[in-house]
Amino acid sequence: MAVLVGKPAPDFTAEAVVAGKVEKHFRLSDFRGRYVLIFFYPFDFTFVCPTELHAFQHHMKEFRERNVQVIAVSTDSAFSHAAWLNTPKKTGGIQGVEYPIVSDFNKRISRDYDVLVEDLGAAYRGLFLIDKEGIVRHQVVNDLPLGRSVEEALRMVDALQFYEQHGEVCPANWKKGEKAMKPTADGLQNYFG
Repeated sequence: MAVLVGKPAPDFTAEAVVAGKVEKHFRLSDFRGRYVLIFFYPFDFTFVCPTELHAFQHHMKEFRERNVQVIAVSTDSAFSHAAWLNTPKKTGGIQGVEYPIVSDFNKRISRDYDVLVEDLGAAYRGLFLIDKEGIVRHQVVNDLPLGRSVEEALRMVDALQFYEQHGEVCPANWKKGEKAMKPTADGLQNYFG
């Protein structure tokens, strides 16, 4: 598994469903200057996946307030994404999800982010936080049956933005509004003191 943290996020151009329509040339680099949270999921019309897509949608206001563009990616076709978006939530669909859903039908994006399960042809549940300069600052990869925490993704956005704004580092379990520390021995002693 490749560690992409500290490296430029692999760029891509692919089909995506955006605002209910298939866009042929959706590019990650178009979001330079904004934070991007890109998450991979295995398949449309499955079980854990719709719970995650709805959970991210539920928190879209908080992501927007933080200038974060959320993007989902799976190896399904854009046509499958569109059909799933037109399926009601109560029957396992993702109707109401508003952020872009990228089709990685040729599996290139999943390979570039090193989350492809080759013999399955689907991606692990990879999540990547990309800063405004296009650098990956956080990544986490879950196995297929393990759903993610959207609250943790938001916490990581808050930590990155706090660090960028104040130059202080965020200790274990830090949450927005809590005490941080200067990255020095004195800073650590003050934090514990």
